[in-house]
Amino acid sequence: MTAVLKVEGLKKSYGTKEALKGIDFEVQEGEIFALIGPNGAGKTTTLRIVSTLLSPSGGKVTLLGHDLKKEPERIRENISYLPEEAGAYRNLKGIDYLKFMANFYADTHEKTEEMVKRAQGIAELGTALSDKVGTYSKGMVRKLLLARALMTKPKMAILDEPTSGLDVINSLEVREIIKKFAKEGISVLLSSHNMLEIEFLSDRVALIDKGRILDSGTSQGLKDKYQAPNLEVVFRSALR
Repeated sequence: MTAVLKVEGLKKSYGTKEALKGIDFEVQEGEIFALIGPNGAGKTTTLRIVSTLLSPSGGKVTLLGHDLKKEPERIRENISYLPEEAGAYRNLKGIDYLKFMANFYADTHEKTEEMVKRAQGIAELGTALSDKVGTYSKGMVRKLLLARALMTKPKMAILDEPTSGLDVINSLEVREIIKKFAKEGISVLLSSHNMLEIEFLSDRVALIDKGRILDSGTSQGLKDKYQAPNLEVVFRSALR
């Protein structure tokens, strides 16, 4: 398989506080790679660095061979980032929001229409796209935002807590969307507190705590290694 993303010795400090202490991992083409850990472990910091929103203090990040420090614009051309607390313009209709966002990426009317059509298929919100976003449930908003993130066919989708706050049905629908696009070749880097979700979604996971990766592998491989019934027990064991 081809490594789309390579993270080597990645560090990030805020003053005297080390948020990342030299982490390493790779994400392959079409792979769903998850970072799991408690609050403050370094998950969101890692995602923000890879998405070019934060500058690293040390180490190296390359996406499709492009160095993040030297070619951040080439990185941005190939990724899409969905933060945990992302929102959409409440006074816009869903379809108008998608058109508005598509115009940032498309250089022709035809490409805009193509992206919007793709987003409509991803979101599966039907006639609700003619309603204002302010009338949507949290699950509907999340599906709209996920459609916005995937409509450009990025080489890598970076998703921070993609189902945070959603009910069981909406969470399942969002997970199925993510898995579908990974099968089409899009690589996914995501973070989540929900370890059951990670077992369902990910091809490989990395356990991160206090800015260090404790262990990584497939969910089943890690459960076998630690003789644990689930990833929650794996993580507790890895901390010891």
